[in-house]
Amino acid sequence: MRLIRKNSILYIMMLPVILYFIIFAYYPLAKGLQTSFQEYKLMGERPYIGLDNYRQVIHDPTFWDALWNTLYIGGGILLAGFLAPLFIALSLNEVMKSWFKRTAQLVLYVPHLLSWVVIGGIFIFLLSPDSGLVNLLLVRVFGIQPVNFMADEAWARNIMIVSAVWKDMGYNCILFLAGIAGISPTLYEAARMDGATRWQQVRYVTLPQLMNTMKVILLLNTLGIFRIFDQIFVMRNPAIAGKVDVLMMYTFQKGIMEIRIGPAAAASFFVVLFTLVLASVVRKTTRFDEV
Repeated sequence: MRLIRKNSILYIMMLPVILYFIIFAYYPLAKGLQTSFQEYKLMGERPYIGLDNYRQVIHDPTFWDALWNTLYIGGGILLAGFLAPLFIALSLNEVMKSWFKRTAQLVLYVPHLLSWVVIGGIFIFLLSPDSGLVNLLLVRVFGIQPVNFMADEAWARNIMIVSAVWKDMGYNCILFLAGIAGISPTLYEAARMDGATRWQQVRYVTLPQLMNTMKVILLLNTLGIFRIFDQIFVMRNPAIAGKVDVLMMYTFQKGIMEIRIGPAAAASFFVVLFTLVLASVVRKTTRFDEV
């Protein structure tokens, strides 16, 4: 009791934060869970129907197609979005010109500040079969016929992966560079005294010392796999919808387009469950708690 009185000011300062999460996070989550067990209507009674909404979702082939699309696109973004910024950060760390390093960081970070409406418009313009830069190069340099990338199912998922990695590459790169900046210079001096080459310094000093930062970035990116929505909403079209519609898009279509709130709420809790399971696996595999 004495400890509570001693730290009362701290508890009072925490109160707005706690209220924020209760009102805007946990209360909507509880209401969503309640809705998933109801035959939810915008007006009138909302009777409880047990697990019927969950059964509808489980027996819906579209749900499983959306899950596979999510794992494919999200897994590609996770892998490429982790390795590409790491490679660039290690490369920039070897650059001796500070002005070049700062300029490169700025150029890489700018796409992260843009909305998916802008990013989607850029890629749609670049990949246009009529006047897109990519097709102009294919025709004039390689003599290849124009490809309608945004309407070709073979390219659809890979385009989503590339555009997402390009957008967030600068942000993750800066996180890696911040981790590299925290490595003690004495470790590099000791390695050079032992005759280590630049590659050996990266392999035996930089990468091991960067491991904790790598774990954090990997976990943060993992948590975003099942939350992909804005990008798909902006860049999809009927020709490729079957290959790029993810779980959040499935939830949107059920809840907003079809006004089937109950199944949409049930699908959203599957998303929560999958995220928790995947995050737990990553934490266990990477020994995140040993950071």
